[in-house]
Amino acid sequence: MSAPHTDVEQVEAANTAFYEALEGGDFERLSSLWLTPADLGVDEEYHDPADAGVVSCVHPGWPVLTGRGEVLRSYALIMANTEYIQFFLTDVHVSVTGDTALVTCTENILSGGPAPEEGDELGPLVGQLVVATNVFRRTPDGWKLWSHHASPVLAESDEEDGDDSPE
Repeated sequence: MSAPHTDVEQVEAANTAFYEALEGGDFERLSSLWLTPADLGVDEEYHDPADAGVVSCVHPGWPVLTGRGEVLRSYALIMANTEYIQFFLTDVHVSVTGDTALVTCTENILSGGPAPEEGDELGPLVGQLVVATNVFRRTPDGWKLWSHHASPVLAESDEEDGDDSPE
């Protein structure tokens, strides 16, 4: 496979790298994909790195997390408590304007926690459907995540609301 040449291809590659790092539990790789103050040309000696070029993240059901430290701690927590996770991305759309890129997609997630009792088996696997928006910013080192926002998709019910009659 050749290296991506267009902005859209580079953003797609950065987006894929984000999900692959999360699936592989590679915290160092995941951390390297998020903006740093240096990526924004901010002198960390005079600015609090946590506040410079504030990155943000919203995990499904969580409050807004702001600042690089808070965002990365959330991923460390997720990785430490998730035995298995896999993302099947669908409906991926990439839009690039200048040095900013927007990726929207549906995350079809399969995950499992620790086994209920001591053993080598995984805990029960759970599927979840989530819609996500990832915002990237161009840096001298390539496209980096600026913001990730994921929201659960409510499952459709076959029953009509308020219809309690037996069939």
